[in-house]
Amino acid sequence: MTRAVSFGEEWQMTPVDRFGVALSGRALHRHARFDGDRVGDFGCGFHATFTRSVLDRVAHATLVDVSLDDGLHNHPKVTALEGSLVQVLPTLPAASLDVVMCMSVLEHLWEPEVALAEFHRILAPGGVALLGVPTWFGKRWLELSAFRLNLSPPAEMDDHKNYYDPNDLWPMLVRAGFLPSNITCRRFKFGLGTFAACRVGPHHDTGASA
Repeated sequence: MTRAVSFGEEWQMTPVDRFGVALSGRALHRHARFDGDRVGDFGCGFHATFTRSVLDRVAHATLVDVSLDDGLHNHPKVTALEGSLVQVLPTLPAASLDVVMCMSVLEHLWEPEVALAEFHRILAPGGVALLGVPTWFGKRWLELSAFRLNLSPPAEMDDHKNYYDPNDLWPMLVRAGFLPSNITCRRFKFGLGTFAACRVGPHHDTGASA
């Protein structure tokens, strides 16, 4: 089933949410410069908070979520696409993006492998996919924050389909077409999350990798 609302659409972010977004932003900046890049932010959230912070530097941004703020639709540097990743990703041209971002999204998908293969396909030669997911260790603290302390939206945790330690995510990245030599996959957010940076070579083959 497709989610009805995007992250941040129906609530104000809590301090816990903002801290998590800030940590994700630090990881993204370590692996991409964004200057003049064609960027895709998949599951960007209603306000696309991170991508908005780099819009003055990128060449263009493709934003995808089930719903997006009207201001994003009207921005001259933005292509705002509303819908599920399963619907939208196949419509994007191969080798069309320099940076693909998908933070705290794969855990909401029943078939994350499909999205990963599409990310590989739409990356241009020399491009990088930057991915963040919660770990099994993080599950405990995320659910405590949402279900007991009311510091995070409970609906977000109830929508989780899986959790990923590095040894869970790494094989999925290889099956999607990324070469082991081009994958960095490690824990971040004090062990609550797994972050992966997956680069493609200068002679990237965008054919099917399944």
